[in-house]
Formats: sequence, structure tokens, C-alpha cells
Amino acid sequence: MKITALAPVTEWELIIRLGVALLVGVILGLERELKGKPAGLRTYMLVSFGTAIFMVTPIQLGVVQQDGEAFSRVIQGIIAGIGFVGGGTILQRTRNRTDDEAVKGLTSAATIWVTAALGVAAACGLWQLALIGAGVSLFILRVVRKVE
Repeated sequence: MKITALAPVTEWELIIRLGVALLVGVILGLERELKGKPAGLRTYMLVSFGTAIFMVTPIQLGVVQQDGEAFSRVIQGIIAGIGFVGGGTILQRTRNRTDDEAVKGLTSAATIWVTAALGVAAACGLWQLALIGAGVSLFILRVVRKVE
């Protein structure tokens, strides 16, 4: 069974997909940077961009066309790997705490996780999903924070 939606793409389509991945990283990273969070603009851009590169590589090599399960394993690897980045954000924040607050950085870790998911969407050509997801995430970080 061929998966035509994830067939290799032209160089321009590849540039667009990677560009959208960078853009969603900028949107969320800038918000975190302006809030003075431990992970900022560069981190979020690299997470989204790196995730997109991991995703477009099997697309461009035609692996997805040959074995859809291989593509699933790439996504699973990204999910596992990004947990280390998010966990490092949480541990960095808790290690430097001197008060009774035991856990800090959960929102940053969750935002890193979402940024990776948005990079996956962008890499798969789902640029609308990636941009809408970035907008909803920004809304959550900015507006819902005020409600809390």
C-alpha cells in the first residue's frame, strides 16, 4: 500500500515544510524568550526544525512509500527523545530551587513537546495544522495564563 500524501516532494515544497517548522518554533520560542523562561527562541526553533528534518528524511528517501511502519517508528523515536529535552528543562529548574516548590518548568517542557509535534505536522505537509497549532499554543501560553 502506497501512502501518496507522504511521497517525496520537490525542493521548494521541502523548503516550505522546513520553513513552516522554523516559523512555529519562532512563534513559541519568542513567547518563551520574552517571558524569560529557561528554554527560549533558539531551543524551540531547533526542536521544531530538528523534528522536521527527522521526519522529511524518510519521506524524501521513499521509506514511507515502502514501509509505513518505519515512519511510525521515527515518530515514536522523536516522542521518546523529546522527553529528555523536556525533562532536562524541568530538572534544571528544580535543581536551582531553594524554596518549597519542588517542580518548575512543566509548561516549558510541555511547550517543547508541542513544538516537536508541530514540527512533525509541518514536515508532513500539514502546514495549516502546524500554524493553527502554534496559534492555539500561543493562546494557551498567553491568555490561559491570565486565567490561572
